[in-house]
Amino acid sequence: MRGRRLGLDVGSVRVGVALSDPDGVLATPLVTLPRDLDGGSDVRAIAELVAEHEIVEIVLGLPRTLANREGPAAEAARTFGDALTAGLTVPVVYSDERLTTVVATRQLRARGVKGRKQRSVVDQAAAVAILQGWLDSRR
Repeated sequence: MRGRRLGLDVGSVRVGVALSDPDGVLATPLVTLPRDLDGGSDVRAIAELVAEHEIVEIVLGLPRTLANREGPAAEAARTFGDALTAGLTVPVVYSDERLTTVVATRQLRARGVKGRKQRSVVDQAAAVAILQGWLDSRR
């Protein structure tokens, strides 16, 4: 199906968001949102992005352990996915995101991005890795 997808890297503090082109070839960083566990403003902000960019599907990173099990982080991601599903009409799919934040951090460090600047973009870079991996697996 043709159309833009959002890739999400959901953490306990921030949500990294990436956007694909309409043909599903390339993922690019979009924004980092603060998590709002109590108020749900993060879910509402994603709903606004879905409408603004005419999103057809959300790809949410599912952090599995190296033993291929789901732990507390995966449970939190699924809870976030459930909140999105309840408030949106676009499907939410899950994609294995093992080590994406580690890889994104290393790539940013190699490019000379450090400290506070790195924290502000590492979640977006992880979201790009999640979405790009999912797009590549579909081709």
